[in-house]
Amino acid sequence: MPLNRRMFLEGSAVTGAGVALAGAAAPVAAAGERGRGPRHPKRYELTVMGTTDLHGHVFNWDYFKDAEYADADGNAKGLARISTLVNRVRRERGRHHTLLLDAGDTIQGTPLTYYYAKVDPITAEGGPVHPMAQAMNAIGYDAVALGNHEFNYGIETLRAFERQCRFPLLGANAVDARTLRPAFPPYLMKTFRPPAGPPVKVAVLGLTNPGIAIWDKAYVRGRLAFPGLEEQAARWVPRLRSMGADVVVVSAHSGSSGTSSYGDQLPYVENAAAEVARKVPGIDAILVGHAHEEIAELKVVNEETGRTVVLSEPLCHAERLTLFDIALVLDRGRWQVESVRASLRDSADVPDDPAITRLLADEHARVVAYVNQVVGTATETLTTAEARYKDAPIIDLITTVQEDVVREALAGTEHASLPVLAQASPFSRTSEIPAGDVTIRDLSSLYVYDNTLVAKVLTGAQLRAYLEFSAEYYTRTAPGAPVDPEKLTNANGRPDYNYDYVSGLTYEIDVARPAGSRISALRHAGAEVADDQRFVLAVNNYRANGGGAFPHVATAPELWSESTEIRTRIAEWVTAKGVLDPRDFASADWVLTREGTPVF
Repeated sequence: MPLNRRMFLEGSAVTGAGVALAGAAAPVAAAGERGRGPRHPKRYELTVMGTTDLHGHVFNWDYFKDAEYADADGNAKGLARISTLVNRVRRERGRHHTLLLDAGDTIQGTPLTYYYAKVDPITAEGGPVHPMAQAMNAIGYDAVALGNHEFNYGIETLRAFERQCRFPLLGANAVDARTLRPAFPPYLMKTFRPPAGPPVKVAVLGLTNPGIAIWDKAYVRGRLAFPGLEEQAARWVPRLRSMGADVVVVSAHSGSSGTSSYGDQLPYVENAAAEVARKVPGIDAILVGHAHEEIAELKVVNEETGRTVVLSEPLCHAERLTLFDIALVLDRGRWQVESVRASLRDSADVPDDPAITRLLADEHARVVAYVNQVVGTATETLTTAEARYKDAPIIDLITTVQEDVVREALAGTEHASLPVLAQASPFSRTSEIPAGDVTIRDLSSLYVYDNTLVAKVLTGAQLRAYLEFSAEYYTRTAPGAPVDPEKLTNANGRPDYNYDYVSGLTYEIDVARPAGSRISALRHAGAEVADDQRFVLAVNNYRANGGGAFPHVATAPELWSESTEIRTRIAEWVTAKGVLDPRDFASADWVLTREGTPVF
């Protein structure tokens, strides 16, 4: 008799060491068994499905544009589409021959998730059930690895979400800072029962990103620690094998590139999934997350065993579903993995699952109404279309708000007389605040992250180094050479969110010069900035904690910080003004040049 979802849950056992989940598999004819003699090996196949970096996308909807999501590549997104794909795979393979996982970053990223973290929070007594918990419970996820953005709203919000989920949140390397014992279940063990032979045990090890210790330091410092992925995988994989695991799958919120965005502040690699596959024996497949890349199948050979480990990363925001098809053969009474194949399925190929859209229709309607609230009026259209390479007034709005908030916070303190500067990045290339009514969604599209504000003290010399590092974003371009904005920016893969404006100063960035010697005419209030001059820098918490590996800022003295999102501060500022007029905030701070001649 097949087990239903409730029977799975009632039969599970959750402990500090992990989650054991036993299920029955409906008989399936194994390849090669028909018409063969008893000496032919018994075979069994199962499918592990995976998503990652959902970032609160339940619907194929763009809350910032108040319209169905669309892009130039024809992609679609949302768990409602994933549900349709999952149901198809379960019909094809048999429900009890499949496992459904996620590699983290679920509860942050859209106005939908913000609303249920801050406006109508799930932490309130008698509060709502998080939309992501509702959707993922209904779809039937088996386990989800913790992502770094799970910690953006604090541990209490994460724990409330965890209580609402009918699946474990896995994090073998999220440990109690004092005892170093796992603070979340490290693994899930699920048992499948083939029609012949012993049960098949599949272990899922969850690993999260060590950068959490930097990016969400305000929430986790002294409470949680995050050792490296390779270190913890080497500890747990042998244990899982000794517990009888025939298959070991890792769900890792960590990219495959081997790079880090936080420099040398931690002794761990941020994007370590491929290194885990290469160094830690005993892993069969890794569901990769965090990098927002699409990798259908990546094969990595383990250095110790010579066996191939298969990695796959489905595109973020529920745009793709990974399928690991795992074939096993019975050898001397034990199941051995014979092959692993990975492939992707596309959410654009299927419609929404009406069961999911009906389930969360009310929550969706509330958030649509919230983001369409009018908070002011703009005198002209402001856009980020050219903000990567021209000093754009729309980014000056962010820096002006940050300067005002920090000045007010420092008023009456010993630091009140220091000049206040501000940092901001061109997060989006498509954000627009139209002339006329300004809504919360307009402002949210400008600042898409839930960052908060920090005030740091830097010297003139440190600011120059900070700006030189930021200017590495530009490709060196000779005087007189044609300028293509698409080739001018993102040098060496530097993302837009790791290029910073700094307001309150004026400076030139000479893109004809080599990186490290591009900043000139650096002035404050018309005077050359002195190396020992002191400034207050209003900076977002991601950058303040070391995100992007900008020099000096992470170790600079901190004067003040708050938990209110910068996005909220912008909305408050616009609401108080009533009218959004560039004359109130636009400034000419920097310009791209080649040997003194402006590029644009």
